[in-house]
Amino acid sequence: MAPSSRRLATEVTLPVPESGDPVVVELGPGTGAFTGLIQELLGGRGHHLAVEINPRLASSLAERFPRVQVLNDEAAALPRLLAERGLGAADAVISGLPWASLDLTTQRTTLDSVRRSLAPQGAFTTFGYVHATYLSSARRFRRMLGSSFEEVVPGRTVWGNLPPAFVYHARRPRPRLAPATLELLVAQVGARAAASTGMRF
Repeated sequence: MAPSSRRLATEVTLPVPESGDPVVVELGPGTGAFTGLIQELLGGRGHHLAVEINPRLASSLAERFPRVQVLNDEAAALPRLLAERGLGAADAVISGLPWASLDLTTQRTTLDSVRRSLAPQGAFTTFGYVHATYLSSARRFRRMLGSSFEEVVPGRTVWGNLPPAFVYHARRPRPRLAPATLELLVAQVGARAAASTGMRF
């Protein structure tokens, strides 16, 4: 694995607003492959929060990017982290989390936190590796995206990244659903995807 490429970073950071004072959240920034570009796009505007669970990486990021509020915490704590800072909803959430390697509970609680933290017109972007597309955990995450957002658009494959990756663009977070309703919606999303692609999701 190598740090995410500039091309992938460009695709992932597309929802960063071009004007105003937006709240932009970065989940799992790691070594900062997306952080620098987000800072460039903001140009000193708004608020940029980076939530990193690894204390060593969080410390390094805080030193390299003094204008970023680096928070050493888990991504699922996002609603609380925003509330503690009086920031309300996020205009954009950009994720570098390895969703395909997360267990069911972590996927569900983290994605639910993202959904609850976004403004109604906010956008969520994340990426996956092409070679992991057929993993059951990756297919499960794709179903969860469809049940959490009204619009989910996969971007083009970034072949120049190592390994090749693609981006999910998600908008219009759905209202909070009861667990039984959510499970039914996840199943329906998987069935529609399977019917249109011939793949089992």
